Amino acid sequence: MKITQIRSATLIIETRDFHILVDPMLARQSALPKLRYFKSNQRNPLVELPETFHDLKQQVNYALITHCQKGHFDHLDRAGVHWLRKHSITTFCTTHDAGYLQKKGIPAQALKDRVSTFFTGTIEQIPARHTTGWLTPFMEHGVGYFIQLENEPSLYLMGDTILTDVIREFVSTQQPDYIVAPTGKAQFDVGAPLLLNEEEIIELASLSTGKIIANHMDALDHCRITRKDLAQLLVEHSLTDRFIIPEDGETIALDLRQSPASTRAPGGSSSGETARQSVVSNRNQGVLP
Repeated sequence: MKITQIRSATLIIETRDFHILVDPMLARQSALPKLRYFKSNQRNPLVELPETFHDLKQQVNYALITHCQKGHFDHLDRAGVHWLRKHSITTFCTTHDAGYLQKKGIPAQALKDRVSTFFTGTIEQIPARHTTGWLTPFMEHGVGYFIQLENEPSLYLMGDTILTDVIREFVSTQQPDYIVAPTGKAQFDVGAPLLLNEEEIIELASLSTGKIIANHMDALDHCRITRKDLAQLLVEHSLTDRFIIPEDGETIALDLRQSPASTRAPGGSSSGETARQSVVSNRNQGVLP
């Protein structure tokens, strides 16, 4: 498995079987509104898409959306909608988002169960919480996704979230091999942070035994932690070996360690093989590609 960081929360997951585009914000630089109105003079996104995206986009055959309503253009903007619709990209999402995407002409496929079959394994929806306090009812909270595939490292995409008790319990129990974490500490002019803050980043590292891939930085005007800030924070807490901070356009090869997707299941067959058989059955019924 490989992950290519595109920009902000947008990335591509690559395996032998697919290229999945996650949360596509594909607008040109400065084409989208500001998210801080009083202390920012820059429109979003702050940077262009990297050339790597233009090299890889023709290989993308699926998409995955964590959340996209209530104006969350940084996870699906008009350019992203147009691209998914134009290329008829099968787009996995929550049941909450499926109808919304289908009305835009996107071939959305709802993940109807908390844990669903997914290619040669499973995908589990982990509730995300975008903030605390008075902003909470105005935000679209979405989900994160825990992906376990046969003979691949396990991967947890946190989505847009702060560190909640549900996520603490999940990470402590499941111990994903890799976690893609929103370390940008996004924050409007008023209200609490919308993503992991400094204390939560450090706590996440204390809960996890895997590697943490940091994203959601240096592309939106309301993100308060930059890559440089994060690197300094990790030095101060002796955590540089626990994190990967990719640049936009950078591809990371993920190492396979012993994870639930590659362990042997009772009866001699691997859990991955059981999942493969289930996926084949569902594919024949039109449930999954």
